[in-house]
Amino acid sequence: MDGRAWASLFVLCGAVFLEGIDVAMLNVALPSIRADLGLSTGMLSGVISAYVLGYGGFMLLGGRAADLLGRRRVFLFWLVVFLAFSGLGGLATEGWMLLLARFVTGVASAFMMPAGLALVTAAFPAGPARTKALGVYAGTAAGGYTLGLVAGGLLTAIGWRWVFFAPVIMAALILIAAIPLIKEPDTAESTAEVPAASFAEGSAGRSRGGFDLVGAFSVTGAMLLLAYGVVRLERPSHGAALTACAFAGGLVLLAAFVAIERRAASPLLRLGILRSAALVRTNLSAALFLAAFAGFQFLMTLYLQELRGWTTWQTGLAMLVVGIDTVLAPTLTPRLVDRFGNLRVLLGGLVLAAVAYGLFLPVGLDWAYLLMFPIIALLGTAFALAYGPLTMAATEGVDESEHGTAGGLFYTSIQFGTALGLSAVTAVQVAALGGGTSPGAGLDALRTALAVPFAAALLAALITAFGLRARAAVRTADPAPQPVKTAL
Repeated sequence: MDGRAWASLFVLCGAVFLEGIDVAMLNVALPSIRADLGLSTGMLSGVISAYVLGYGGFMLLGGRAADLLGRRRVFLFWLVVFLAFSGLGGLATEGWMLLLARFVTGVASAFMMPAGLALVTAAFPAGPARTKALGVYAGTAAGGYTLGLVAGGLLTAIGWRWVFFAPVIMAALILIAAIPLIKEPDTAESTAEVPAASFAEGSAGRSRGGFDLVGAFSVTGAMLLLAYGVVRLERPSHGAALTACAFAGGLVLLAAFVAIERRAASPLLRLGILRSAALVRTNLSAALFLAAFAGFQFLMTLYLQELRGWTTWQTGLAMLVVGIDTVLAPTLTPRLVDRFGNLRVLLGGLVLAAVAYGLFLPVGLDWAYLLMFPIIALLGTAFALAYGPLTMAATEGVDESEHGTAGGLFYTSIQFGTALGLSAVTAVQVAALGGGTSPGAGLDALRTALAVPFAAALLAALITAFGLRARAAVRTADPAPQPVKTAL
């Protein structure tokens, strides 16, 4: 591959790193934001929820838009939107300004991420080159999530507004490099030039890039309601009826979306893509894996800061070893995939993650960091082995013209998994704590909640193992050539 392809890869890696580090840094800065702006607990939770709603609600639409309107065009436009509204968050003086900034930033990420993944797969042909490229891409994404904890702690010590301004600087540098380096893939060039009228009419053939507006509105509404319901699970006793209505409304709109797509001439999501059992297993495993990691990360923050009294930057440094995946994912993982296959490496990563969470279940208040270090390092290794293969499998077997849609499904699974993991561990921890206020009660509640990441990782490993067994069975069932009969 030429140097331009690798240069564009590094630009796209910068974008996916930006998205990961942006989320992680904000999580660390939330207490400082509350203290400075005087936000209520509900408003502070809404700052996180707004991003989830924007990201999860518009991801499928973003993936399809990348396939139809041109991946480069979608990527660059929404990178500018990301830059602008991240800056708005840094200038916020009221809670509503933060909510607006985070919601639109989530929408921008929903359009950027599937477009970026589709640009990577289009730039590198299937085989070792794409495997290596996706390994680098996934490793950078994972590094953003893990290194963001450290960066967030350091920037918050200077001032929480820098958690928003730092991404603005990064986004501007990425944009300057992306304009000359990123090229529209050949597979998307024909759709990029389709007149806007054909998108609105929805009557053009699939090859002409018809756009299903009714389907877009129904699935976006469904994703928004389902994401809102997941976020509300954090406090199941607060407005249970509203939570149930959110889920019910989301499911009704989702059913309407399926009915619309069956009849649409140019569907937003070709339902046939969901007939791939391998694709469904990949998205389920991704959702469970990220649910486990997000839940564990949240509980570790509670454990170190609230139960152990560590500062934000000490917490960030303690979790820095998870960033080992930034080194291993682009170097070790592609080699292992080439040798053992994608599913085997993914299964190994999921099993290691389950082992790491299981080892942390008996955590105590007097645990030395030297005791925690190998467990956290094991989790970083697991992330390196799992996240890359999941990213590679997200578009495996999918036509390149639908890589944006497949990427949208993948990142939707990741975002919903993250939200579900946070909500689940919060709900379990609050229920287990009850009215207890002592450190011992807090530790018992945290141990109970740690069972959620362990169970999620274990379930993801079982799903992947089933996929590995199913693939082996298919290969075994291939009809063998009939023996030639000879006349005596």
